[in-house]
Formats: sequence, C-alpha cells, structure tokens
Amino acid sequence: MNIMTTDIEGVVVISPRIFKDDRGYFFESFNQKEFSEYVGPVSFVQDNESRSAYGVVRGLHFQKGEHAQAKLVRVISGRVLDVAVDLRPGSPTYGRHVAVELSGENHLQLFIPRGFAHGFSVLSEEAVFQYKCDNFYCPSSEGAVAWNDPDIGIDWKLPPEDVVLSAKDSHHPFLKDLLQSSVK
Repeated sequence: MNIMTTDIEGVVVISPRIFKDDRGYFFESFNQKEFSEYVGPVSFVQDNESRSAYGVVRGLHFQKGEHAQAKLVRVISGRVLDVAVDLRPGSPTYGRHVAVELSGENHLQLFIPRGFAHGFSVLSEEAVFQYKCDNFYCPSSEGAVAWNDPDIGIDWKLPPEDVVLSAKDSHHPFLKDLLQSSVK
C-alpha cells in the first residue's frame, strides 16, 4: 500500500498495489498488519455500505465523545468527492477540509481519524460506497455540520440545482454554531 499525506495531519490517502492482467485485476483492500504499520493502530469493528444516485450529498456527519469514529472509506463503483472536515478542538487545522475523488477506477481509499466530520457527493450516475468504522454507531452521539457551510467552503463538484439531500441533512448547523466541546 502507498500512503499519501494530506494538508491535515492524520488524514491520509491510501493507494493499494493493483495487479492487472487480461482477466481483470486483484488488490488487497485491507491488511491490518500493513495498515497498523503505515497508518496507525486502529481496530475496525463495523463495515457499512451505501448506494446513492448522482447528486446525492451525504454529510457532514460525526460521532461525539466516547462514540467518535475513525473511518476508512472507498468506492466500489462510480465516483464520489469524499470530504473530511477537522473538528478537533485546538487543532491548527480546525475547520479546514480535505477533499479527494474516490472511484471504482482509481481504487483510492481515505483514512479519516476520530474528530472529523465526513461526507461525500456522488459525481457519477450511481456510486456504491463502503467504509470501515473503529467504533459502533450510537444515535444519541451523532452530530453534523451543514454541507454548504460558507466558512468551510467545500466545492462539492456539483451544480447547486443537482444536489439531493435527505430531510435530515438539509437542516444541520454551521460550524460556527457548534460548540467545540460537542465533538470531543
């Protein structure tokens, strides 16, 4: 696996070694030993998968307190713009984000440590998105930031008229309205 750092400490892009021939391709999508060596000691406890249509924006979600989650995300088919926003109190990059295009073609993965909000936009007709979490989902500990927060300034690579949100995702607060302690 090849590790590429980003502008925010702890958030890394992982590019697997892909073996191609006339039959197709093979790659290891996860190897605990290599992950621990190159990224850090994280034990994943849950895998999730979603399928979404073009224009869907999911996020920006996070889990608070003892239920905070680190995630390893990837796309099985289609293309998404994946975004991680630093919500770690006291971090020099608080409120900044990393955006990476993940696709079934490029096989890139993004590791997002605890203390970040996460979301993605679907750029293809459809996308199948998978992610590993190092903590179980707890509904009473969920939090979110508005996908269109002007202070964060994410370019979701979609025309505004094409954005599709859930009812829940259309009513999240801006980052300036969140208490920093709510994401510890």
